[in-house]
Amino acid sequence: MQIKVMADFYEKVFEKPADMIEGNWHGWSVGNAFFSVGEHSEMQGEAKDAGRVLFNFETKSVKEDFERIKKVGATVIKEPYEMGGGGILIATLADPDGNYFQLMTPWDSN
Repeated sequence: MQIKVMADFYEKVFEKPADMIEGNWHGWSVGNAFFSVGEHSEMQGEAKDAGRVLFNFETKSVKEDFERIKKVGATVIKEPYEMGGGGILIATLADPDGNYFQLMTPWDSN
């Protein structure tokens, strides 16, 4: 229930203000997706199963974005590593509510 904290965090992650603010909901156009944070009457506190739903943000600069997002307050879950030897890098972080997300090299960049 820390909407302002979450909105401020994701503004820093996406390096832009929310594209939509409606009540206690904030949303960003991110690539081909729309990402939002907001209140839900059935949710409280930190994520209980943080890895149950895991979303990826594609970036060609995994290591650089990892360092930048770590500095704005993300919790490091796993440092950048190469997946399967194919040049795909992945890093796992958590937001202020404990939700996991990953930075990942775009599949088509190899």
